This record gives sequence, structure tokens and C-alpha cells, in this order.
Amino acid sequence: MNLDLNETDHFRENKVFINRIVACVLFINIATLGLVVRLVYLQVVGHAHYSNLAQDNRVKISPLPPTRGMIIDRNGDVLANNFPTYSLEVFLDQVADLDATLTELKKLLNLSEDEIDRFNTLRRRHKGFAAIPLRLQLSEEEIALFSVRMPHFPGVEIQRRMLRTYPYGELTAHVVGYVGRISEAELQNLDPSVYSGTYHIGKSGVEKAYEELLHGKAGYQEVETNVQGRPISVLGQTDPQPGTDLYLSLDIGLQKTAKDALRGYSGALVAIEPSSGHILAMVSNPSFDPNPFIQGISRTQFESLQNSPDRPLYDRVLRGIYPPGSTVKPFMALAGLEYGQITVGRRVNCPGFFRLPGSDHSYRDWKSGGHGGVDLRLAITQSCDVYFYQLALRLGIDRMNHYMRRFGFGEKTGIDIDGEKAGIYPSSEWKLKTRKQAWFPGETLIAGIGQGYVQATPLQMARAMAILANKGKVVEPRVVDHMQVPADTEEPFPLHKSEDIPIPPGDWRAVVDAMIDVVHSPRGTAKGIAGGLTYHIAGKTGTAQVFSVRQDQVYKRMKVTAKLKDHAWFVAFAPAESPRIAIAVIAENGGHGGSIAAPMAKAVIQQYLKGR
Repeated sequence: MNLDLNETDHFRENKVFINRIVACVLFINIATLGLVVRLVYLQVVGHAHYSNLAQDNRVKISPLPPTRGMIIDRNGDVLANNFPTYSLEVFLDQVADLDATLTELKKLLNLSEDEIDRFNTLRRRHKGFAAIPLRLQLSEEEIALFSVRMPHFPGVEIQRRMLRTYPYGELTAHVVGYVGRISEAELQNLDPSVYSGTYHIGKSGVEKAYEELLHGKAGYQEVETNVQGRPISVLGQTDPQPGTDLYLSLDIGLQKTAKDALRGYSGALVAIEPSSGHILAMVSNPSFDPNPFIQGISRTQFESLQNSPDRPLYDRVLRGIYPPGSTVKPFMALAGLEYGQITVGRRVNCPGFFRLPGSDHSYRDWKSGGHGGVDLRLAITQSCDVYFYQLALRLGIDRMNHYMRRFGFGEKTGIDIDGEKAGIYPSSEWKLKTRKQAWFPGETLIAGIGQGYVQATPLQMARAMAILANKGKVVEPRVVDHMQVPADTEEPFPLHKSEDIPIPPGDWRAVVDAMIDVVHSPRGTAKGIAGGLTYHIAGKTGTAQVFSVRQDQVYKRMKVTAKLKDHAWFVAFAPAESPRIAIAVIAENGGHGGSIAAPMAKAVIQQYLKGR
């Protein structure tokens, strides 16, 4: 009985043992098969993929930013250049503890909170293997100080970069513009293949308008790295394509003369070559130094500029809209001749005021006693308001609008830099649409002397004067003349062709002769600048009111605060018989155009025509 039980147990044990052996053999075979399949996949099927991953562990693609194109004036003076500098940059994927690293660097190099904030902003925008600049321009002392401690800062290196600089500072700030850090909104619209490794972009002026040409195209470098991510050697390189050099029509010497002429006044001066529309000088005063914006201006500095009552950041040439005042009178005279509402010799009596039929409201002339009998020539020479009140009433606002728009009033000039305003030249339809009101005859009168709703920029006035100098040939203002292309050839930028204005020669001669008298006649409103001239200037003064004077009040200039004084205008071209330069000047709160703005224009005209 016991023997049978022992045999049964032994049989069961053998069976269990054999089953386990079989199970183990099956498991080993299945596992071996799995390993073989995986090995085949890794070695054959997935070879290319995993080979690339292994390569990426030791090879990094590093962007090479292009050198930005230079901006040069018509005489070869460099207005925007690049200079080599050494920056402190952080490779994010190589820094184990970024906060601790920044804390130590802050102590070592005395980093400001603004620099830390700018770095953190850039860090959030740029991911992966990219060097993020912490300080763009290191001094020699800072380079030496960091070099000694460099082994303690893995992932932080000194890199050589080209940094933008503006040698003439505030003299060209508005026209040349400046570059600044790429914002998050801008980053969304930029091509990464073009802007890899670039942290600056044009923000205003020529720098912004011609960004695509000036920037160039990024290159790339294949860098072999060690296990710490440090570069060992360069395996391959695609060189960046540098930006294109741009040559402006601007004359920096003339620009300085214009800036000096405006000294003491907020305002603007624009000088144009009538034959081409090329800008010769373009100054908005006061201005600012664009160089601090390159590395990142501090909040305190920026708020100081932004909140300044003088508004140095405001480009008065393109965006300043002012009543043009009496500077519109030559164009009004041409409109009157065009529509047959006046003749050259027809005389009008000016008693010092004008009243609409059936009204007792007086529209005053600037000369309280009046000018007496005046014809077209005397009306422009002495800037008689009453003559142009009557002319405006005959023309009507809609015909005035139609004619003045042909000279660019109420329209953008189409200049090749961004930011200009169109100004306003009203019509009955315009007022109904924008103000929901009917047009009144009295508004026509004051529009006839460049007041009321009429608004123009200094650039528009200079362009209108260039068109008049051209006897109706329309030009489009341009700042950039040509660009430098491969093989040292020059490629000019094409100008847009606009419809010319047919001005009868007799009408043109009559108006221009009157404008010559403005400067060269003893009765002219700008006679003070005639001394020493060896050629004729055809000009027109203008006084733009800042506030209205009631019927029962007398305007006493000496009792008006500085900020409420009239703006002083002067527009002109010269030489009158063969125009080489057209100009517009406004001096805010300057008072009278003949005594304040006209000498400013004369200084620029004299400088430009000297030796020509």
C-alpha cells in the first residue's frame, strides 16, 4: 500500500518537472525569437532612423546669422553700420540649473534686472539648441573676468557677433530708423530658416521698410560636440548670405544743416529733388538717439522718451498733421484760373474782413486795416486772406477738393518708408460721412486759406511744391535711391508713374512770379531772406492758427503762451527758373512764417545749391 503511494508521488513529480522544462524551453525559444526579430529590426529595418538619432547625439546644427546690409547716403557716408562685439550667451540645453547660473552671473558681471528680464523673454521664444544672449556687448574687463570663471559655467560662452550702430545718432533717427529685439508677435510671422540665430529686426524708417533686403539669409554650421555638449570640431558649413547695402538719396551734410536750422523749435523740414522725387533732407525735431534701442532700452529711458512733452519719438515729417495755412494759396490760385473763376489782372478790394451775403459775421484778414485793391500777384505776395475767401466761395468746396487732391492734399504721398498719414482735404461728402453734418459756406472760406478741417503733413507740402516746380509733373517721394547688388553693380528702384497735372504755362508763370515776389519784392511776406541771394527763390509763407479767436477778441501775439502761438510755415523751390530743390518747413508755435520758417529754408537751399 505504501509502495503504491510512493510510486504515484514520484510519477507526479517527474511529470511536473518535465512540464516545467518544456515551459522553460518554450519561453527561451520565444524570447530568443523576439530578440532575433528585434535585432533584425534594429539592424536592418530601423537602421537609418537610429543611425540619425545616434548622429544627433554628437552633431548639432548651429545657425550662423547674416551680416546686416549697410545704409549709406548719396555721398558715401555710412548712416547704419555693423561693428564686431563679444556677447555672453547661454546654451539652454547645456545648463543643468539655469536659475543658479543666472544668480551667479548676476553677481559676477553686475547684470541688471532689465537684462535678466530680456533674457527670460528671449528664452521663452527660442527653444532647443540656440544660444540666447544675456549681455550683447561685453567690455574687455568683463571678458577677462568671465574667462577666468568659465569652467564653472557649463553652457555659458562668449560669442562674437556683429552689432548695429548709427554713427549720426539722432540726426537720422526718424528716416533711417533703428533695429530692436524681435517681439513675440513678430516672431510668429518670420521664416525660421531666414531668421535663425537673429535677435534683431527693423522697427522703423528704412530699417523696417527694407528689412527683407537688409537682413540677408542665415547660414548653418554642423558642429561635433562632446558628451557635455561642448563643440569639438566643425564638420560642415553653409555660409550666410549678407544683407544688401542700400544707398539713400539723403545728403547727411544737408541733413545736419536742416537740423541746425530747426534748433530751438519743434517741427520738421523736408527737401526734395523735384526732377526725381528723391529726398535730400528729412528732419523731425526734436529727435532721439536710436543706439540704445539696439541692445534694449531700459523702461526708465523709454518712458522718459514716451512721456516727454516734446515728443521726440514722433515723426513730424510723416505723421505730423497741421493746418497748412496760407501755403495753399498758390494752389488755390491755380484752381481759380483752371475753373475760370479769376483772371490774373482782376482786382479785389480788401478792407480787412469779408462777410458772406446776408451774414454779419466777419472773416478777418491777417492785416486788420486790409490790403486795399489786390490782383492775383499782390494777393499771393502779401498773402491777402480776403482775396482767397472770395475765390473759395466762387469755387465751392467740392471743386477745391477735386483740384487740391491732384497735388496730393488729403492723400498719402507713397513714400517708400512706413508710417505716413494722409492728412485731410475736406468735401461736403467727407463731412457728411465723418461728422454726420451738412457743409456750411463759412467752412469753405476758411478752407480757402488752409484752415478749418484742412490738414497736411510737411512731406505732403514738400511734394506739392515739387509738383508745382515741375510745372505739373507728379513725382513720388523716395528715400532709397539704389541698392548694391553682386558684381558691384547698382540697381535703382523703379518709380511709380502718376498722372501729371496739365497746368497752362501762362497760369504757372503768373503764380510763380507772385511766389518770387514773396521773397524778392519789398512787399513780400518773406522779403527778409532775399539778402545775399544770387538766384530767385519762389516761396510762400504760412501761419497756421493753433486756436480760434472770437469775433469780439483781438489776437495779441505777445500775450499768448508759447504753446498757443501760431505755427510758422514756409514752402519754396529754387532756383525759380530751373528748380533743383523743393522744400517745406514748419516751426511749431514759431509765429510768423516769413521771420522764422523762411530763414530755416534759406539755410538749406543755400547749402544745397552752393557750388552747383
